[in-house]
Amino acid sequence: MLMVDASGLPLAVHTERASPGEVTLVHATLEASFGLDFPQRLIGDKAYDRDPLDAELAALGIEMIAPNRKNRKQKTQDGRPLRRYKRRWKVERTIAWLQSFRRVRTRDERKAENFLGFVQLACILILLRQISG
Repeated sequence: MLMVDASGLPLAVHTERASPGEVTLVHATLEASFGLDFPQRLIGDKAYDRDPLDAELAALGIEMIAPNRKNRKQKTQDGRPLRRYKRRWKVERTIAWLQSFRRVRTRDERKAENFLGFVQLACILILLRQISG
């Protein structure tokens, strides 16, 4: 899981095994932030369209922006917040930046802690490139 700011710079990264759903990892990703405050808004895909998650994030002061699932009876998102959803490409770009590091792309590490360390190191290098460039 990866959380980025409006310009695509990594703010938090969390690794987990492949089986848990992304919705269950939101709080762990928020807690893994690099010492920054919680964001005002989170943008996610349709999997994040859940009422309990919306309520939990609203209690923390975070607005969840996710398109409605097609089987939702009562629509919760209108057009205005969903315009921000179009900026989700910035997360995909940051993931592409991370894929330029071979040890992150191929995951040669056996231990999850070592892999997380390499992902965090890659995030630091991305931050340094953007700040110095």
